[in-house]
Amino acid sequence: MTPTIDDLDRALDATGALVAGVTDDQWSAPTPCPGWSVRDLVNHVTAGNHLFASSLRGHPLPVTTVTAPPDLLGPDPAGAFHASADALAQAFARPGALDQEITLPMGRVPAVQALNMRITEMLAHGWDLARASGQTPRYPDTVVEDQISFSRALLPNLPAGRGPFAPSQQVSENAPPLDRLAALLGRTP
Repeated sequence: MTPTIDDLDRALDATGALVAGVTDDQWSAPTPCPGWSVRDLVNHVTAGNHLFASSLRGHPLPVTTVTAPPDLLGPDPAGAFHASADALAQAFARPGALDQEITLPMGRVPAVQALNMRITEMLAHGWDLARASGQTPRYPDTVVEDQISFSRALLPNLPAGRGPFAPSQQVSENAPPLDRLAALLGRTP
């Protein structure tokens, strides 16, 4: 299924609620992403939002990468995340944005594929953030199911050794959709 801007908005809103729910003492807590604290994870997602928004607007990619961005969160991590989410949503909502190809660190991709990638990133890292901060994620199951289908189709086509996260893990088909997506992308629910 082709993702919509509404799907992105739902994923960004639910992730934003998780970011807003992080307490002061949780920012340095570990996440399911090895070596990343909650702050590192939110900074990574924030940097990714800015990178995709910049590319959608036809601007050159920033020198820093999404895997090792500078601290973009400052003293207001939730505000920084929300600003990046707004920039991303606005960039995807521009007339003709979904009809173009954009340049990302992995190369040129159709904007519709980039939209799927960004939604999947919100869901997967939202799952990570929820686990690290003891929150319950609130993503619509339909959006998650669509990203399971997207990820299942994409993963076999990635070059050897190049995966978005880690090798897929086993999980019951009766598990909640977000847990199934997390397992598909290498998490252990």
